Amino acid sequence: MTARRRTVLAAVTGAAVIATSATLVRLSGEPATVSALFRCAYALPFLAVLACWEGRRLGPMAVRRRALAWLAGLIFGLDLLLWHHSIDYVGAGLATVLGNLQVFVVAFAAWALLRERPSTRLLVAAPVVFAGVVLISGLFDAAAYGSDPRLGVILGVATAPAYAAFMLILRGCSEEGRRSAGPLAHAVASATVLIALAGPWQGAAGLTPHWPSHGWLLLLALGPQVLGWVLITYALPRQPAALTALLLLIQPAGTLALSALVLGERPSAVQLAGCAVIALGVLYGSRPERRPPAPPPRALDGGAGHAGRPRSQARLGTPAGLTAAEEQEAQVPKTSTV
Repeated sequence: MTARRRTVLAAVTGAAVIATSATLVRLSGEPATVSALFRCAYALPFLAVLACWEGRRLGPMAVRRRALAWLAGLIFGLDLLLWHHSIDYVGAGLATVLGNLQVFVVAFAAWALLRERPSTRLLVAAPVVFAGVVLISGLFDAAAYGSDPRLGVILGVATAPAYAAFMLILRGCSEEGRRSAGPLAHAVASATVLIALAGPWQGAAGLTPHWPSHGWLLLLALGPQVLGWVLITYALPRQPAALTALLLLIQPAGTLALSALVLGERPSAVQLAGCAVIALGVLYGSRPERRPPAPPPRALDGGAGHAGRPRSQARLGTPAGLTAAEEQEAQVPKTSTV
């Protein structure tokens, strides 16, 4: 199996495992803050063992990378608090769809912060995706699923930038894919601290879940939190950010199907149409645009110091055209600069 296929397999498997998260949260029956706390707390010992094994092979993490991982964890803790409450209000499947709008968050954040203009496809798809969010919210649907669809949509949309920031920062401290367990262990430890401090303000009734909720939360920790995110952390630096985001669309699709089968969730036809609109918008917006091939150099500069080189090379010091791989990567938001 080639390295690229291993990377894609890791991303697909990780996304499929993470797709069970929202369903396991609902099965536990615990308040949002409790389920968020224990999914992290139960995962920590296992991640610590993996991180120690990784540290013996690669040496200790640099202080700066550990600090980045803790920053990612604080954002991840906020992401979990928002998302688990969104699950309560709008259901597991719809909350997961809303949380996966990070493709657009990444692109427009790069535009605002790095002056990297999004592709035309993303600009066209953005209002389409917004229309899908409105459909899910139940604004024009009397039969919308969820105890409070509008509040659930607000929290779910707020999850997207936190989710995007977490993935981008985690990607930046993984040492180009050499580490996965170490950064994740530090991030989860940081998230655990944040959620524990925020818990009383969120109205958590108690911190001791009862059986079988204890079992569901342990499964949530070992599956999505450990196995799923270790695989995703491994895959993130090894492929373009847009491809990883597209593979992560497996998560909302899988969650919608699983929540319908296991939890009996039945979003309205309008809400399901909104999910389809969002998925199509994200797929369209993330595809690289086709550009015409660069024309061959028309003349050579025969002047001193530039003999035999195209004028574009003499001026820029770079090839006149891009390879196919470079052409595709040029369309990806430069998320690795975070």
